[in-house]
Amino acid sequence: MNRIGSHPAGRLSLVSLDGRRRPEPPALVVVAHGSRDPRALSTVRTLLDRVRALRPGLPVHLGHIELNEPLLTDTLADLDARGTRDAVLVPLLLSRGYHVKRDIPEMAAAARVRTRVAAPLGPHPLLAETLHARLVEAGWRTRMADAERRSSAVVLAAAGSRDPDSAVDTARTAHLLSERLGVPVVPAYASTATPTVPTAIQALAARGRDRVAIASYFTAPGRFATECAEWSPWIAAAPLGTHPAMAHLLLHRYDQSLATPATTTPELASA
Repeated sequence: MNRIGSHPAGRLSLVSLDGRRRPEPPALVVVAHGSRDPRALSTVRTLLDRVRALRPGLPVHLGHIELNEPLLTDTLADLDARGTRDAVLVPLLLSRGYHVKRDIPEMAAAARVRTRVAAPLGPHPLLAETLHARLVEAGWRTRMADAERRSSAVVLAAAGSRDPDSAVDTARTAHLLSERLGVPVVPAYASTATPTVPTAIQALAARGRDRVAIASYFTAPGRFATECAEWSPWIAAAPLGTHPAMAHLLLHRYDQSLATPATTTPELASA
C-alpha cells in the first residue's frame, strides 16, 4: 500500500503550479557491496523501500559492486537506456576504503550517465543512533549503577580494511557511540585489520571490563556479522539493517552530495 500510495504523490511533485513538468531529480543509486548471504539482499531491498517512502518522486535504484545482481555497471547502463541524465551514487558502506575510493568512482567514470559519488555513510551521528538502538534491543540497559557501568564496554565489530582512512572513520563512530553510552567502545575487525574482536574483548577484560557487548557495525546480516556475534561474552546486537535512521542517512548523503562541488574522491563527511 505504501508503494501504491507514493506514486501519485511522486507524479504530482514533478508538476509545477503552472502545469509545466519539473525536471526529474538526479536518480539515487544505492551502491551495496553484495553478499552470498540471501538475507543481505532482502535487507537492502527493504531499506530502499523505506527511502522511497520518505522521498516520493525520487528515483531510487540499487547497484552492487560484486556478488549480487544488479551490478552497479548494469544499473548505470539501464539508467542510460531509460534516458536518465544524472545520478548520485551513495555507497551503502560505512567508511572510506578501496571500494569507495577506487571501485565505485571507476565504475561511475565508465558510465554514460553523469554521476556524483557521495561520501560513505560513516562516520555520522545517525549511525551511532542506530547502533545504540540495536544494543538496547539486544538487552543493553540504558540506566546502570556505577559499578555496572565500570565493568561494561562495547566492541564495535567492523569488517576491516587495509586503508588507514577506514580505521579513522570507524574510530570516529566508536567515539560517537561511546559518548552516547558512557562506556568505552573499542573498534575491532573481522578481517584484514587489527585488533580482532577476540583480542579486543581480552584487552577489555584485562582492564576489568568483563561485561562486553558486541555492536554489529555491518549494514546487513552476513558471515562476518555472524562470526563476530559468536565471540560475544555477553550480548550481541543485530546489524544496522533497516533501522529508520539508515534511510534518513542515505538521503542525507544524497542531498549533501548535490549541495557540494563534485569531487573525484569522496571525502570524510560527518555532518
